[in-house]
Amino acid sequence: MQIKEIISYLESWAPPTLQESYDNSGLLIGEKDTEVSEILITLDITEDVIDEAIATKSNLIIAHHPFIFKGIKRIGNTHWIDRCIRKAIKHDISIYAIHTNLDNVHTGVNKKIAEKIGLKNLSILQPKKETLSKLTVFIPTDNMQEVLHAMYEAGAGTIGNYDHCSFQVPGTGTFRGNENSNPTIGEQGQDEEVNETRVEVLVPNYRMSAVLFAMNKSHPYEEVAHFITQLSNTNQEVGAGMIGELPEKMDSNDFLSYLKEQMQLKMIRHTDIVHPSIKKVAVCGGSGSFLLGAAQKKQADIFITGDFKYHDFFEANREIIIVDIGHYESEVFTKELIQDALTKNFTKFAFRLSQVDTNPIKYL
Repeated sequence: MQIKEIISYLESWAPPTLQESYDNSGLLIGEKDTEVSEILITLDITEDVIDEAIATKSNLIIAHHPFIFKGIKRIGNTHWIDRCIRKAIKHDISIYAIHTNLDNVHTGVNKKIAEKIGLKNLSILQPKKETLSKLTVFIPTDNMQEVLHAMYEAGAGTIGNYDHCSFQVPGTGTFRGNENSNPTIGEQGQDEEVNETRVEVLVPNYRMSAVLFAMNKSHPYEEVAHFITQLSNTNQEVGAGMIGELPEKMDSNDFLSYLKEQMQLKMIRHTDIVHPSIKKVAVCGGSGSFLLGAAQKKQADIFITGDFKYHDFFEANREIIIVDIGHYESEVFTKELIQDALTKNFTKFAFRLSQVDTNPIKYL
């Protein structure tokens, strides 16, 4: 198996186009045509992780966090990033990062956190806008189901918990082919009328190329009449954070103890317990303070994330309980998330979890 097969699956799950503008997900070191021997999954890239890859004969590391963010003007031996790059290249180890694109899909990092603490009725906390388009295509009525099915399979027509969604209007299509045409219906130079159906479907922007390919391949016409309209709608399947509910209300202090147990935490930081019980819970892996307003707007009882700054805690405004469990601690189970997804899709290949604790923060 080649690295490109692993990448193809990962990017169908968490497309690179969904990463934030500051991010650097993707294949950071290596070539896509390289044969895979062993795969090591980690949260962070460190020298110890690369040593672990060498010891386990793993020639591909899949990390959540990229370790190359800024432009590199020279590669020496004094900085840890330089040493990681040199060591990985020296030992023919490829490195792939799947970061904010995995944060932003509804089956990604935040769903894993929600599952760990048993939340139900999940939805994206802050859905993204302008990630959807409407594709309108005109199909001969006799061929409509075949073409629609191909488009559905490629990723069109999904709205929330529903798929195979479309809007259809019957009508009459007219055309005349010139001397260079090869019409499926009728002959060159003759006006033709065909019973057609105007079909409209929603398509995530990152799926548009695949949907257009499926549409053109399955459509009987030589030239397929269609147009694409960019939408400002929010995409309920893509965005930051997640919100859900506990099956039953819990006493707030009991919930904090439960949270520590489920997330295997040594400590937590939190604001005043302004709610006696917890039912609605908002979460965000990593640095999620930017989502506090969204959590308050959706009337969450508690917001769980990492990297809250001192002054930001005041913004709880006695409306919500903020719980900072740490950046590493909120995302460490992402390793399991990636391993489980890959194992289900590559059943004959073993995916190794890194045993290195890459948390740069230590506690007494």
